[in-house]
Amino acid sequence: MKRSIMRVAGIAGAAGLALAATGCSGSGSGSTSSSGKSSITFWGWAPGYSDAVAAFNKSHPGLHVDYQEVQPGAKGGYQKMLNAVKAGNAPCLAQVGYETLPSFAAQGALSDVTKYATADRGDYQPAAWKSVTLGGAVYGAPVDTGPMALFYNKKVFGSLGLKPPTTWAEYQADAKKIHASDPHRYISSPYLDYDYAGLAWQAGAGWFGIKGDAWQVSMDSQANNKVAGYWQGLADKGLISSAPMYDQAWYKGLGNGDIATVVGAVWQAGVIKGGAKNGSGQWAVAPLPQWTDGARQAGNAGGSSTAVLKGCDDPKGAWEFAHWLGTDRSAFGGLVEKAALYPAAKSLLDLPQLKGGDAYFGGQKIYDVFAAASAHVNADWTWGPLMTKTAADLDDGLGKAWAGKGTIAGALHTAQAQTVGEMKKQGLKITG
Repeated sequence: MKRSIMRVAGIAGAAGLALAATGCSGSGSGSTSSSGKSSITFWGWAPGYSDAVAAFNKSHPGLHVDYQEVQPGAKGGYQKMLNAVKAGNAPCLAQVGYETLPSFAAQGALSDVTKYATADRGDYQPAAWKSVTLGGAVYGAPVDTGPMALFYNKKVFGSLGLKPPTTWAEYQADAKKIHASDPHRYISSPYLDYDYAGLAWQAGAGWFGIKGDAWQVSMDSQANNKVAGYWQGLADKGLISSAPMYDQAWYKGLGNGDIATVVGAVWQAGVIKGGAKNGSGQWAVAPLPQWTDGARQAGNAGGSSTAVLKGCDDPKGAWEFAHWLGTDRSAFGGLVEKAALYPAAKSLLDLPQLKGGDAYFGGQKIYDVFAAASAHVNADWTWGPLMTKTAADLDDGLGKAWAGKGTIAGALHTAQAQTVGEMKKQGLKITG
């Protein structure tokens, strides 16, 4: 049946941006074929998704999922989804990153599936569940997460008699020793947007919150200034490489030992292995250094959901597939192999694909480190409603700060001011 969508509780309500509920649905929404089988459409781009959908269709004869590959979100996929919602012909389901979900909600582009989803809440890690829950409503199913750890060059550390640092104070001390051993060596490299967000996330330095029907913005809070000041200190002492992450110079530094660590999410393992082949056998993974000795807090960088879009005629069927995609052992095992996704579902952390040793990391079972970290990802984190703009504004300031033309704290302050200005311009309600 056709279903009008309520305004997004607490988010679109605050924004005043929810699309009008028309009660109409387009050709991309759920439908019923002449044979009586329900059919829903799913847009995504992750490698392995098409195989997972085929497996679902084979094992669920009463529900057919039509998978259609689109460009990755930031490369046009998200805009295509929003355009389809506005045109009334959106698919039932779409791959949407956690950081982007609030902006979809603010534009009234999501469907509330709380009544179908609530019973499955316990299947997911708390931080992942919170990432699909806004204003008390659930808008999709978690798929993967990005728990963070410390990738470190054990050859460099070993040559200097260093062990993986357990605190950020130790990390700073190691940074000085590493650079003193060779002026071309650095502890780390600059972090931008969501990689930097993970550093704040671990420290409990949130950027956004929701109070009642309004947004809170806290990018330049005392907690954030503490994190910013720490990394600013490393940069001011010349301990941070100038090579931008994912640049060829960065990969070269990882391969030859000039960049000794990467503070990154689980998916960085594939990035490092693919781009710094010369470093094979030299790298290892350890838990993140802590702000307080003995603590176990972890940050997160990345992860996505299977979101239910406005106009879906079969939200129950949409949730059935979305939940299955993120919790089926066989299907997700394939996603680990094909897309290096790390599960948001608690029951999948022992998948065989996550238990083997990795030759690049000297045979270490690196996923054991991330499994331990995933249980301690700070669940008290909320993404903002305009993250594309927020991230772009922040990157502009961070890029200058790492280059010595500003400060990280200043970049956060400016990004907050610009974000708040745009939020007000778009009619979002903001509170202190």
